[in-house]
Amino acid sequence: MHYQLERTSGCRVSDSWTYRGLKTVILENELVRVMVLADKGADVYSFVHKASDTDFLWRSPWGVRDPGKFLSTTGSAESVWLDVYEGGWQTVVPHGGYPSNVTGADLGLHAELSTMPWDAQIVEDTLDRVAVKFWARGARTPFSAEKTLILEAGSATLTVNESVTNEGEEPARCVWLEHIAIGEPFLSEACRLDVPASKIMNHGTLVEENSLLKPGFEGTWPYSDGVDGTLIDFRTFPPKDVRAVDMAYMSEQDEGWYAVTNESSNVGFALRYPTDVFKYLWYWRSFGGLGYPWYGRTYNVGLEPCSSIDNGGMSAALENDTAMRFAAGETVSATIRATAFEGTGEVTNVDEQGRVIH
Repeated sequence: MHYQLERTSGCRVSDSWTYRGLKTVILENELVRVMVLADKGADVYSFVHKASDTDFLWRSPWGVRDPGKFLSTTGSAESVWLDVYEGGWQTVVPHGGYPSNVTGADLGLHAELSTMPWDAQIVEDTLDRVAVKFWARGARTPFSAEKTLILEAGSATLTVNESVTNEGEEPARCVWLEHIAIGEPFLSEACRLDVPASKIMNHGTLVEENSLLKPGFEGTWPYSDGVDGTLIDFRTFPPKDVRAVDMAYMSEQDEGWYAVTNESSNVGFALRYPTDVFKYLWYWRSFGGLGYPWYGRTYNVGLEPCSSIDNGGMSAALENDTAMRFAAGETVSATIRATAFEGTGEVTNVDEQGRVIH
């Protein structure tokens, strides 16, 4: 039997944990702690800034459920995924968005790697640096994915090196989505959102009856037209009592990054991603939406780099030709950096190393 070193300082990593029946991996250093549900999509379930005891990632009202032990009461292609959606950060491949049928395969919401177990292996474990590799292979599609999470001493930046491969012997299409949900108590009306100069595109139809954003609107960051004719500033976050859920997308960014800063607590979460892979930033705005599945209990946003558009899933991405094209055997790679930072005021850049610049 192999026992890992149990350091109490520097970088630390362990894959010897189980949380609610799921194999769990924890990486940490003196600044941040990251919790990964290896048995459920290799989801990043928690990203904590230690000094302020701030977990940036949102958790759903029902939290973590073991998909292998939970019996869904319907066969809906949407609700089966939502029943085990704990919040946090999912790597969604090869189908982001609502259900579709692709080359004869039925694909549910955000199918298919985000609900299955991933293998995990610690590949580096020193005081100065730790790294864990996760990988999984699709069942209904020919796609596999691999990601290595890295933490270095003295850095509040999590580096994620990812790759997606078409293992089929024929060309295939793919939607690659990083489904990152940020929530309360970190997220509040005291927060501001900064992104590079962008084109805003609202979802083409009302997401819900009480949605705030004008469907189909296109404009320039940071303003969107509202349903009622008012101007909505995307740099700010409305209160929970608006009871609204919306979907928008940002595109045409020279650089891929965003930062959410809580001006009251003086901490923030930033992400850097490559725009050659992730050409769109999906913006899911869930501010106390009523009815299934939230019932007014949620206050969160999804800021989600994606290869394609829109939330209609692969069917929409094929129709508008934004789905990625993979040749037989082709691999596409990307590096994403997530950073916990301190400070207030406008963020003007998040550089390639994940450093936040005010």
